[in-house]
Amino acid sequence: MRGKNAVRFFSIIAIIGILAWIGFNGSILGFDIPGFSDFRPGIDISGGVDAKLYAVTEDGSLPSAEDLEAAKITIGKRLDAKNVFDRVLTIDTKKGYVLVQIPHKSGQEFDPQKSIEEIGATALLTFQEVDESKKDESGSYLPTGKNVIVGGDVEEAKAEISQQDGSCYVALKLKKEGAAKFSEATERLIGKPIAIFMDDKLISAPVVQSHITGGEATISIGGTNGSKEQKAEATELAGVIKSGSLPFKLEAKQVQNISPTLGSNALTVSVEALVFALVLICLYMIFYYRLPGLIASIALVLHTILELLALSWLGITVTLPGIAGVILTVGMGVDANVIIFERIKEEIRSGKTLGAAIDVGFKRAFTAVLDGNVTTLIAGAVLWNFGTGAIQSFALTLIIGVILSFVTAVTATRIMLKSISGLEVAKHVWLYGITMRGGKSNA
Repeated sequence: MRGKNAVRFFSIIAIIGILAWIGFNGSILGFDIPGFSDFRPGIDISGGVDAKLYAVTEDGSLPSAEDLEAAKITIGKRLDAKNVFDRVLTIDTKKGYVLVQIPHKSGQEFDPQKSIEEIGATALLTFQEVDESKKDESGSYLPTGKNVIVGGDVEEAKAEISQQDGSCYVALKLKKEGAAKFSEATERLIGKPIAIFMDDKLISAPVVQSHITGGEATISIGGTNGSKEQKAEATELAGVIKSGSLPFKLEAKQVQNISPTLGSNALTVSVEALVFALVLICLYMIFYYRLPGLIASIALVLHTILELLALSWLGITVTLPGIAGVILTVGMGVDANVIIFERIKEEIRSGKTLGAAIDVGFKRAFTAVLDGNVTTLIAGAVLWNFGTGAIQSFALTLIIGVILSFVTAVTATRIMLKSISGLEVAKHVWLYGITMRGGKSNA
């Protein structure tokens, strides 16, 4: 094996070893990195938390069905941002609450109150007129109750950077009714602050610079333009405003744990099935394709490690159907190799040298491999878009697995096979599943 080929081959082996170490230990060189045990199991595997979030309105009346639905959508978006797809969100218009069921966070004690806090602030966000005479000991404005707009009036909030001077600011887009109220208030309050409160906690107090119409406004951030601190403050403020876009405050009541729906041993059985499937596939590939099958098995191990780590690093909720998706992609992971290896065998039989057969085999099989992966990705995207909960978990694991299998089959397998084919002992065509007179291919 030549120098460069040896480096390439053993680099991939080293990468597999490092990733496996991270996966099993959750750290490397003193740095904590999420491992295999840090992914978030779904409710069906490890149970979760059940909570009723009751609406708290100013006059004590029940909220409308539209407002409850808006609150439900907002909570759903927050959970989407955290990749928590295994959840139940329903509303009860007669009692005025949103029912939330989510799995426990990985590595967290089964404390239902801590789990429900992951939804984010359930307080009411308000933009209020201020009274200069009402300040606390630190000089911050106190709530006056004179609401200009509330969180439910905000359609969008995001941190942006000015193209002119590089300063950071928060861009607000208001709903129609909110835009009208904001226009009226800013016309009266030019040169005065409008304070932003999360319940009674002051978040920011930007000064009105001009009459704002059209429902779009900006909140300037102090500090050095373009600095890390300014960017962080803008991002945090935009996040607070977006997370507070509830039409009313929500109070968590009747918070309790819920048991796994499939039993505590479901995860163990699923992991055993994954290992068993991986071993059987590797044995079959080695038996049928011999040396290329061994290379494909190494690439499949890399694919499996990468997929499990991806689920952990992305924080995706993994349900039992999600684990089924992982097992399915393990089986699908060698599809590309089968197509490529059969093509290589055809090229060898046609009289090409081993090196040329490998090059041509990968090249001519590429289109078929790409088409097969693209069609599967389309199916996964449809499932993710139209599915909910466990179906989305399955779709995501399928999509991640297909992408990784394409990369490992086309890239890692080719690098290793090209590297090892340079060895004298590796030039015997029998090692590629072919019986030919002479039993050895030209280099």
